[in-house]
Amino acid sequence: MENQTKAPYSLNGKKVVLLGGSSGIGLATAKASAAEGAQVIIVSGNQQRIDKALTELPQGSRGYAVNLTSEQSIKDFFEMLGNIDHLVYTAGENLTLNLIAQTDIERARGFFNVRYWGAFTAVKYASPHIQPGGSINLISGTANARPGAGWSIASSICGAMEGLVRALAVELAPIRVNSVVPGVIQTGLWDSMPQSDREGLFKAMEDTLLLKRVGQAEDVALAYVYLMKQQFGTGQNITVDGGTVLV
Repeated sequence: MENQTKAPYSLNGKKVVLLGGSSGIGLATAKASAAEGAQVIIVSGNQQRIDKALTELPQGSRGYAVNLTSEQSIKDFFEMLGNIDHLVYTAGENLTLNLIAQTDIERARGFFNVRYWGAFTAVKYASPHIQPGGSINLISGTANARPGAGWSIASSICGAMEGLVRALAVELAPIRVNSVVPGVIQTGLWDSMPQSDREGLFKAMEDTLLLKRVGQAEDVALAYVYLMKQQFGTGQNITVDGGTVLV
């Protein structure tokens, strides 16, 4: 206990694995973790994005292409990797917002494959390899607490993730399990929307949010760094939203 008190909470030398780490919030978190001295390993399903992301990370960072819809691929990856300190899961394809009457049910089911089941599977196979003091960090979104019309699938996924965080915190203790709950963040997540709709969304956020700006990936990355470094919070869904749920 005395050594714990003297030593600052640190990511220096820790092995941080980021699934979804080749772009957006995941890449921003990889950069922030590396700046804290962590050994960063990024994972996504696209080798070209991984190669590009590695050019933005310090020398010695590693990247792997893994099919995050395949249980066997995820299992093989973590068995190959061995012991780790922290898992960050931010992977997810671009969501399409539709009113329920226009929703293609089979396509809607597919959105859960990476965002929910990919995270669930990653935790299943990563958790036995997490070192003492390590953590699991997932992603949700304010669509759970404050959905709009057309957000039924996004809201459902976010709600499922927040419930999963609480359940896993109990089941996997003393491993800490938390999530970050971003509001609208200006990343490639919205690229499937027509440009005019996307710009309209961002403008609406700027006009209504308490902080009068759209969030950036770096804003969310700081929350992940905090969740990895702190040692006494678990089962929490930490909101970083510029005030979205208050307006």
